[in-house]
Amino acid sequence: MPYSLVVRGMRHTFADLKTLLAKATPARSGDELAGLAAEDSEARVIAQMCLADLPLSTFAAEPVIPCEIDSVSRLIVEQHHKPESQTAFAPVASLTVGEFRDWLLSDDATTDRIAELSPALMPEMAAGVSKLMRLQDLVTVARKISVVTRFRTTVGLPGHLSTRLQPNHPTDDPAGIAASILDGLLLGSGDAVIGINPVSDNVRSVTQLLRLIDTVRTRYAIPTQNCVLAHITTQMQAMQQGAPLDLLFQSIAGTEAANASFGITLELLAESLAMARKLNRTDSPTLFYFETGQGSALSANAHHGVDQQTLEARAYAVARAFHPFLVNTVVGFIGPEYLYDGKQILRAGLEDHFCGKLLGLPMGCDICYTNHAEADNDDMDALLTMLGAAGVNYIMGVPGADDIMLNYQSTSFHDALYLRRLLNLRPAPEFEAWLAGDHFRDLQRLGLPSTMFLADSTR
Repeated sequence: MPYSLVVRGMRHTFADLKTLLAKATPARSGDELAGLAAEDSEARVIAQMCLADLPLSTFAAEPVIPCEIDSVSRLIVEQHHKPESQTAFAPVASLTVGEFRDWLLSDDATTDRIAELSPALMPEMAAGVSKLMRLQDLVTVARKISVVTRFRTTVGLPGHLSTRLQPNHPTDDPAGIAASILDGLLLGSGDAVIGINPVSDNVRSVTQLLRLIDTVRTRYAIPTQNCVLAHITTQMQAMQQGAPLDLLFQSIAGTEAANASFGITLELLAESLAMARKLNRTDSPTLFYFETGQGSALSANAHHGVDQQTLEARAYAVARAFHPFLVNTVVGFIGPEYLYDGKQILRAGLEDHFCGKLLGLPMGCDICYTNHAEADNDDMDALLTMLGAAGVNYIMGVPGADDIMLNYQSTSFHDALYLRRLLNLRPAPEFEAWLAGDHFRDLQRLGLPSTMFLADSTR
């Protein structure tokens, strides 16, 4: 269905909803690469004006990818049309996208009201309203939203900031990984998860790494979770062979074809979740750790002419279906072909965090860039600080912020300390109690204590 707007006596027409969403998207290199972006700033503003007048009900009437060819679209429509979702959606059903933005920024949109609405929102609605927002709008609304999950630690409580301790090693060397784990723990990182990206995606290596983390965790009674970021099928084989797995990991995307490029289906995710629940590692129902990133569908030629930010939001519908413990956007990891510079990475990170939380997900962010992008640590400091203000659940903790296995730049243990100090944020309560206890003091004897963190942790 075409959409049009008259500006200064000239009619501007957009062929369909996905075209309108793409043209209204703030500039980014991925959409330009795909030939979807507005031709200039004026055209973009006109598209945003047209989008602002669009009724929210349009999104349910016109899926951006037909349900007949895409399982993610079918999932989104099913989520939205549940009776309980329709009841929750009713208070905003008559609004336009622009009016929805105004409501989200108003005092009427309280934490509780947004939480009631979240399960009923379609991801395209979240993506659409984000395209009309300034950065401060994205921060302001996300700050209102609290999504709390629990495993051995409680992540997402207001006033808290957690970290994924990411001790990657270029040869999966256990001694090197253990040294990085020790470094991170001594600097107060690891309360969200200790998660390793393995070099070798095979059952033996994955099992060895899971046992390494589990041995350290049990020896020092550390309240945290383990995860090895191998393919889901490898993790399933490891579970069958008795590996002590806490969290399942998988990268996900916003189209069926993009997920197929990852070697997954919605049915496979459901099967792996059922298998993990049988391990009874805790009584938590939240067993998944998902990662996403703008540009993944385009890089797989599986975008169906939809802009990358809308597809990113659709990935959150996949995540939402499995009630994850952690979700994060690896915002600058895919490269400058999709997010060219620090400004585009900053915008995308805040969009992703906003959309994920608005849809009810426990959002974190890998605040990162590749070495060939037009970005640097100053850009990441800006995104880090704004995400802290927006109430991000967790960030990455990488030794020196330099991942020597994946060869990209992320955030360090010290970056988490900076943000906690600046905004008076605490680690997860269970982890903070552990930092003040005897097991942490035992661990300190293995390495130099961090007097900077110890001073904070005993307040």
